[in-house]
Amino acid sequence: MPEKLKDRYTKPYIQALGKALKNQYPPFPEEDFVNAVFDQTWALRELKDRMHHIAVKIHEHLRLDYPESIEVLKRTAPEFTGFEAMIFPDFVETYGLEHWDLSIQALHDFTRFSSSEFAVRAFILKDPERMMAQMLAWSLDGHEHVRRLASEGARPRLPWAVALPDFKRSPTPVLPILENLKQDSSLYVRRSVANHLNDIAKDNPDITLALAERWQGTHPDTDWIIKHGCRTLLKQGHLRALTLFGWTHTFGVVKKFTLSAHELRIGDTLSFSFELDGGQALLGKTRIDYAVDYVKARGHYGRKIFKLAEKDIRTRQQSFSKAHAFVELSTRRHYPGEHRLTLLVNGQEKHTAHFMLHPATH
Repeated sequence: MPEKLKDRYTKPYIQALGKALKNQYPPFPEEDFVNAVFDQTWALRELKDRMHHIAVKIHEHLRLDYPESIEVLKRTAPEFTGFEAMIFPDFVETYGLEHWDLSIQALHDFTRFSSSEFAVRAFILKDPERMMAQMLAWSLDGHEHVRRLASEGARPRLPWAVALPDFKRSPTPVLPILENLKQDSSLYVRRSVANHLNDIAKDNPDITLALAERWQGTHPDTDWIIKHGCRTLLKQGHLRALTLFGWTHTFGVVKKFTLSAHELRIGDTLSFSFELDGGQALLGKTRIDYAVDYVKARGHYGRKIFKLAEKDIRTRQQSFSKAHAFVELSTRRHYPGEHRLTLLVNGQEKHTAHFMLHPATH
């Protein structure tokens, strides 16, 4: 199993954090801080709860007012990077809503070392117009992490983040930001813009498609953004999205479909293969996805669609194969029962196979 993000907050990490805080503010009681972080509830806390818990313990042990605390944290933050360092923006979110100017500058500074994408949402909710004006200014910042924050922090469906219901209903306030970033020089920023478009597509597909149609062909980087941003619509077989990228005709017939097994256990891998036959016509531009209808905890099905291939096929036949693992993930739990696997070619369902998934052996 891959390491869980919450487990990156190790004792050596917290000890290093305590030492760094003491270096910047000598009265800081680093040993008491470490002991307070690893309290009796630590093992029960999940990722964001651990992040917030650490920020609270920093506040309790600094024993300074907010402006003085921010000065200490600004001097400390450059020593810590990555996801774990989001404890610094969490401190701002928790204690800084009534110190607007100081907090906004702190979020700007801290995001350069990790990301303020979670914390900034509290400020959006407090004063949307004021904060979105700031986000628009950040979209022109010289630092790629700040420009990314302008997009990522306002995503309607940002994972693990507090919801922005108004932006789900209408993403109009974020559109000028996306316009500024649609040809950004940084892949880190462009990936955020694409994910933002994909979020919008789940609630307002016509807005994503209108942007994609207007942006298409203006720049290769922008073309990458809109294709990645339309990925959910493409997997859903949305005709307007498929047409935008030229996947409109399906000549192929699925033949010689085989499963490696019709019964397997949780933890096993299922392989399948098939041939796509265009008859007398070239297969042409072809996008192949496959859907797995997973049995859920209450016995109903939940569909997940996976991309298999995407190419311009200049032959009448083409063979494909794929292996799909049914291992337990932090984001997906498997349940026994009859599952379904369906092939989709240019958005159209072409073949469905059934197989049984049994409990794992222990």
